[in-house]
Amino acid sequence: MEKVVIIRYAEIHLKGKNRGYFERVFAVNLEKSLKGIRHELHRTSGRWLVEKFEETRAEEIAERISKVFGVHSYSVGYLVGSSLEEIYAGAALIAPREGTFKVETHRAYKKYPLTSMELSAQIGGRLLHEFPALAVDVHRPQNTVYIDVRENGTALVFGSFEEGAGGMPVGTSGRGLLLISGGIDSPVAGYMMAKRGMTVELLHFHSYPYTNEGAKEKVVALAKILSQYSLVTELCTIRVTKIQEEIHAKCAAELNVTLLRRFMFRIAERFASENGLQCLITGESLGQVASQTIEGMTSSNAVVTLPVLRPLVGFDKDEIILRSKKIGAYDTSILPFEDCCTVFLPEHPAIKPKLAYIEEEESKLDVDALVEEALGTAERITF
Repeated sequence: MEKVVIIRYAEIHLKGKNRGYFERVFAVNLEKSLKGIRHELHRTSGRWLVEKFEETRAEEIAERISKVFGVHSYSVGYLVGSSLEEIYAGAALIAPREGTFKVETHRAYKKYPLTSMELSAQIGGRLLHEFPALAVDVHRPQNTVYIDVRENGTALVFGSFEEGAGGMPVGTSGRGLLLISGGIDSPVAGYMMAKRGMTVELLHFHSYPYTNEGAKEKVVALAKILSQYSLVTELCTIRVTKIQEEIHAKCAAELNVTLLRRFMFRIAERFASENGLQCLITGESLGQVASQTIEGMTSSNAVVTLPVLRPLVGFDKDEIILRSKKIGAYDTSILPFEDCCTVFLPEHPAIKPKLAYIEEEESKLDVDALVEEALGTAERITF
């Protein structure tokens, strides 16, 4: 008998002839998540088993597995032989000592000498005899002992199905560049694209010395949280201080944010193209702030040719906060450090700016020179 972590996947089953590719990427991501823990990973008929680890690390392994996209559910249990005695020995370790319970059996091996109901009855009867404080309740039990009889002469015995991260394995849906701020929205946007299998690289704009090192450290902390799901290990930062100063000095105040965002998109597209990234990702939500009207979004899109993905565009703030809390980013996101979009923030920003007016004001700036200067400040932070 051996303690194991059982991993099940969902959408990968639907991939037909391409399924092998998705499974290989999934296995690589599982191995990355378990780096530093001695273990073996084996595939068995639509399941993956983590084996040969120190039993004291079972919960740590389960916690890491829970953040791997592609995992539908997982369980900590036991790998045992398929004889009645061996299955019972595993069930006795899983079963509660009091309260109500039932035994639920699945047989992948249909030639097993007992039917699913017969095996459940046999194991349940022995548990009742061994633990007198137990009672059977097949409709609403407090606990369930699950038995999964496999085709290779083994069985899995476990006590619960824990929900996984779902989605598709990261690395199966292209590569995108997330414009990550220090706020609540952008880490959630990156999480959601990674959940659909996209490899997400990170780019952060700052306005040092108007924003301080604490603001950068906050973004690094958010990047580390996101990396638990997206497997990213690097963040690039770019300083846009000169751009903001030029906009503030030469252009209409109400367009400060709109013009800055257009520069960000230009810089992000250059960075993405130079690094083989296929799209830009933002945390924008329609109507949430003045720059996130359809007119504001259109003005930003007008300066790039790469697709711009906005996975939160139809979400309200409460929905985004719930997801931020779920992934463990919320408490960091609300730390009181300013980001570059709050520097030179106008009292009355334009809500529905006309593109012609934007372009007229932008013509007062040496756009190409400012973009080149900003790209020259790029700094990569590995974590």
